[in-house]
Amino acid sequence: MFLNKIMEKNSKLIEASFRLHQEGKILPDSYVIDLDTLFQNAKAILKQGQKENIELYFMLKQLGRNPLIAKELVKMGYKGAVVVDFKEALVMMKHHIPISNVGHLVQAPKSLIQALVDYGCDYFTVFSIEKIKEINECAKKVNKVQPLLLKVVGKEDMIYSGQTAGFRLEELASLAQQMEGFDHVSIQGVTSFPCFLYDEKEEKINATNNLDTLLKAKEILKKNGIVIKNINAPSTTSVFTLKQMKNYSVNSGEPGHGLTGTTPLHAYKDCVEVPCVAYVSEISHNFDGHAYCYGGGHYRRSHVKQALVGKNLKNAKKVDIIPSSDESIDYYFEIPTPCTISDTVVMSFRYQIFVTRSQVVLVRGISSDNPKIAGIYSSLGDVYDG
Repeated sequence: MFLNKIMEKNSKLIEASFRLHQEGKILPDSYVIDLDTLFQNAKAILKQGQKENIELYFMLKQLGRNPLIAKELVKMGYKGAVVVDFKEALVMMKHHIPISNVGHLVQAPKSLIQALVDYGCDYFTVFSIEKIKEINECAKKVNKVQPLLLKVVGKEDMIYSGQTAGFRLEELASLAQQMEGFDHVSIQGVTSFPCFLYDEKEEKINATNNLDTLLKAKEILKKNGIVIKNINAPSTTSVFTLKQMKNYSVNSGEPGHGLTGTTPLHAYKDCVEVPCVAYVSEISHNFDGHAYCYGGGHYRRSHVKQALVGKNLKNAKKVDIIPSSDESIDYYFEIPTPCTISDTVVMSFRYQIFVTRSQVVLVRGISSDNPKIAGIYSSLGDVYDG
């Protein structure tokens, strides 16, 4: 999906990927991340967010919940992390990373709420009155008022499979009345996902109906005595999207793939952010005229199509890629032509590293032709000790 764009805008990352694999410094099924470019992207997004007065919470599940990257982003000036689930929250807590939003897309389980309240999260996203009650009880124990974001849902909103949740607009008036019984939580914002999406036909990012729902929710809650301070509108947050967000009174965004220049928009347009993630594999074997390279990093929405195969970029050949079916384990990627055993394979596609079994290789110095590995991590943010 991103191979042509990354060859055009960051070919040195591909060269470094070939080099590091051929030197035996990285294993197949590794994501190589160009840290210098990632941080340049992050600075550009942060600068635009500050210009538009939109607060930014970074999302790192797609990069394997990486703590090194998280620490650098905090130093840069990002408020903190948005953790997609409670397991990511545990990683950020372990490494003392500020948490700006916990519970969206996956709410915190009851047994972890007290620890999260004690740790100090700017917001909890909530889907139900029962969860609000649990948070209220934990906040009461430490005599604090915990700010909440309500996940709200309109009748025409988009909800991805596996993410079904939220308060319907018609429930908000009743919810506002019930909140009078809770002294240690405060509804301060509304959120939904996705609020912006790339339109392939129009070749641009548009606001979704979900964003309209957030604006309606703000007015309903205001009529019922609750003042909303934060309209949180995640999805495809980048410099381009931030320029649109200002037109909708959005207060916060959550850059994830924007940090690495790998939103769908980046695959087709020249954006401020430069793609900086490549996937590295190795030819394992040939069978019946087809080659097979090691898998492990496939994501079913990857849109992977092609790869470069060889010992270096200069002599590499471009080949088609056939991923395993979604019903199967991705032990291998298939290539419909024979290849040389043990050659390097470099791809660039849509990824979500935290749902793979890949390694994450952080590299500095790529732009100066002096690539140095800064660390190798698991797909879940642990340092690789192999």
